[in-house]
Amino acid sequence: MVPESFDGPPVAPRDAATVVLVRDGAAGVEAFLLRRVAGMAFAGGMTVFPGGGVDPRDADTSVAWAGPPPDWWASKFTCTSHLARALVCAAVRETFEESGVLLAGPSPDSVVADTAGYADARAALVARELSLAQFLASAGLVLRADLLRPWGNWVTPEEEPRRYDTRFFVAVLPEGQRADGMTSEASGSQWQRPVDALADWKAGKHALLPPTWVTLADLADLNSVADVLAAPREVSKIIPKLVRDGGVVRVVVP
Repeated sequence: MVPESFDGPPVAPRDAATVVLVRDGAAGVEAFLLRRVAGMAFAGGMTVFPGGGVDPRDADTSVAWAGPPPDWWASKFTCTSHLARALVCAAVRETFEESGVLLAGPSPDSVVADTAGYADARAALVARELSLAQFLASAGLVLRADLLRPWGNWVTPEEEPRRYDTRFFVAVLPEGQRADGMTSEASGSQWQRPVDALADWKAGKHALLPPTWVTLADLADLNSVADVLAAPREVSKIIPKLVRDGGVVRVVVP
């Protein structure tokens, strides 16, 4: 809940990662969306991309890694190499937990084709009984950082009591894998063309946070996953502002 008045200081935002999973559909690019359970403390009832907060264990340097190194990601997200490593690992972990899609493979140039055999590990990751590093090591898998692309950086408005500094990534659904949305945090999931998801939002069929609808609007201008991966992106931190207009709270995006 947004307070009636705000005189600061703002709550320090928690680092988080969100992954926009895309695939080529019959009529163009489709994105994978989850509808969060209505009673959740943050973004309850909202339609979102898979993602969540960084776990301190996501910074484990023992993770077998293929693709751009943490220093490269740090330059894209304007953060430390330590945090960049954690963000990439959180992106891979949260995507697996919330959609069943695993951006890892048995070698630096391969990807798991079927994640069904890792169902127990997925549940253990969700329960925080297992870290991503432990899972990948026990399964003999390499994290594929090269399957991710930096896309954006959104910070929850300063007026909010629960805040996140979220880095957005884009990834293409690996061949052979399927996104299932089998997470306790979601009441439903679907693949949708960005233009259709935006139309449903405008029609009041579902609710979107500013980072989600802006990202969908960006994707709506692209015709294929190849276009998505090739799209030039300059990531800068965006912090929306909440403005009260009578009894209504409006979000102003810079």
